[in-house]
Amino acid sequence: MRRLDPDTWSAIFGLVVCLTAGIPVLLTQLNGQEVTVGPLWLWWLVFLGFVTSLVASAMQSEEASRGSRWSLAGAVVLGCALMLLAPGAGWTQIVLVYVAAISCYIVPWRVTLAIIVLNTLVVLVAASQASQEMHNVLFTAMLYAFLQVGTALSATAHQRDIESRERLAVAHTELRAASAILAETTRGDERLRISRELHDLIGHQLTVLTLELEVAAHKSTPPALEHVVRARKVAGELLGDVRATVGELRRRAPDLRDTLDRIVRDLPQPLVTVRVDEDVRLDETRAAAVVRCAQEIITNTIRHADAKELWITVSSGENGEVRLVAQDDGRGSGDLVLGNGLRGMVERVEELGGRARFRSDNGFRVEAEVPAA
Repeated sequence: MRRLDPDTWSAIFGLVVCLTAGIPVLLTQLNGQEVTVGPLWLWWLVFLGFVTSLVASAMQSEEASRGSRWSLAGAVVLGCALMLLAPGAGWTQIVLVYVAAISCYIVPWRVTLAIIVLNTLVVLVAASQASQEMHNVLFTAMLYAFLQVGTALSATAHQRDIESRERLAVAHTELRAASAILAETTRGDERLRISRELHDLIGHQLTVLTLELEVAAHKSTPPALEHVVRARKVAGELLGDVRATVGELRRRAPDLRDTLDRIVRDLPQPLVTVRVDEDVRLDETRAAAVVRCAQEIITNTIRHADAKELWITVSSGENGEVRLVAQDDGRGSGDLVLGNGLRGMVERVEELGGRARFRSDNGFRVEAEVPAA
């Protein structure tokens, strides 16, 4: 069972507070007193619509989409109607504070400020209808104005903190990926240099030695011939070992598992699980492409998915092709629009003769295949 994060608990607590705001109206009605302007059912209908709009706004606040803006507009209008329909309900005005807080995640600050001004005017009108003392009216309006401004500033600071953490996580991933690729490139260049040195120096000398022993074998007589033949055989075997070592150094593939583990190490969120099958074999070019694809997947998950976990699997197919599958537990999206990063991933894979597919109906899923070298 997945644990709820503090943001989810905060949203649940806000919903409970908004629902609790209807208790004064309910208790007043049970006592047989009139607290609403107009029929009672109208206030409860508006209250139900307000809570629904507020929940819809909170659920979509991270996306700042057109739907979330319409939900926020509904919460603003219905919240004002709640105050005007029940001006003497007491603490019902507290719901307007949550409207101002949620608006910080959906609309620009100037719009949030306009919402605060509108809410304050509505509180002022409602308080003037419920009380004849002007100082009480002004104090109530001023109190809720300060509460709205303070809550909105806290929400803005929280939003900026989230954005800073996202940028830091993205920079962390990009830096680790660049560092891993650079380190592997450096090791590859060093292996290539060593293989050339072995081939050009030791290989050349051993070839000359083998030829000299071949000549010596034709001119030697027993018992020295036996030792010359044995030395020629050892030299030939040593030359074969050097050539095999040179070939192995040139063909040695990067350690993909270690590279991917270094990229996701110390990443605060999401929790990334990497699995690379033992039979996966890639050259440096294809390994770098897989690493870059994994980096883009992680970056996309951090920025857009709102996911807690991400699973990345790299496996080998029957024909030697390498298959990369990534799945997160984020919110997904009905309409998938490829940004520059995902388009770059497709281009990188297609340049190697592969293909990439995306799904976003249940979380976000990436399937990429890179053919064998």
